[in-house]
Order: sequence, then structure tokens, then C-alpha cells
Amino acid sequence: MPRRTVQEVTVQDVQKRRNPNKHYVYIIKVLWSDGSAENIFRRYSKFFDLQMELLDKFPVEGGQKDPKRRIIPFLPGKILFRRSHIRDVAMKRLRPINEYCTALIQLPVYISQCEEVRVFFETRPEDLNPP
Repeated sequence: MPRRTVQEVTVQDVQKRRNPNKHYVYIIKVLWSDGSAENIFRRYSKFFDLQMELLDKFPVEGGQKDPKRRIIPFLPGKILFRRSHIRDVAMKRLRPINEYCTALIQLPVYISQCEEVRVFFETRPEDLNPP
């Protein structure tokens, strides 16, 4: 049976969480090649982790040797020395993160369907029972 792939991703909104500490998650609708659609919830830090994994795995496509050859999209930057858990920060990142997700799944198949991307968008137990 062929493995399902991500067809479309839409970052729909942000949601405040208080467990284990106050933070925001992005509500993301994922459409799969098998026709299923699921909502998942991801913190900005998980996007950052994915980005680091992709840049490590695909250094040429990440522009590490030649910035002109970069095809992996840029992720909105981390907030340093400021409270990043406030709604304003999360809302300002919503559109750029949506653009990042859209660009990511439009990359060549060897990146857009790699294990790291697929696992990131897969439904996790915490997505099924959000607080």
C-alpha cells in the first residue's frame, strides 16, 4: 500500500494553551493524498525543529554552500529577549507560517515527502484530545 502524502496545508488560527506552561499553538488543517483531512496543533518550536532537521538533511537545498541554490523556504525568526508566548506574536507569525507550509509541500518530492515532513504533519495523540 503506498504511503499517503501531504497534499495541502492551511494554518487556520492560533490557540492559547496553558499546559505545561502558557504558550500558543497553530491550528493546521492537513489534506492527505487518501482524501482524509485532519486538524493538527503545533507550537512554533516544532516548526523550528523541523526547519533545523531539513537544513541538516539537505544542506545544498538549504543554501549552506551557495545561498542562490536555496529552495527550502525561510521560517519566520525566533523571538529573542521578548515574551514569545503572547497572542500578538503568534498572530503575526500566522501568515508567514502558512506561507512556509505551502512552500514546503510544493518542494521537490524528495524533500516534500521525506520522513521528517511527513511525521511533522501526521496526527499525534495530543492532536486528537486537545486541552
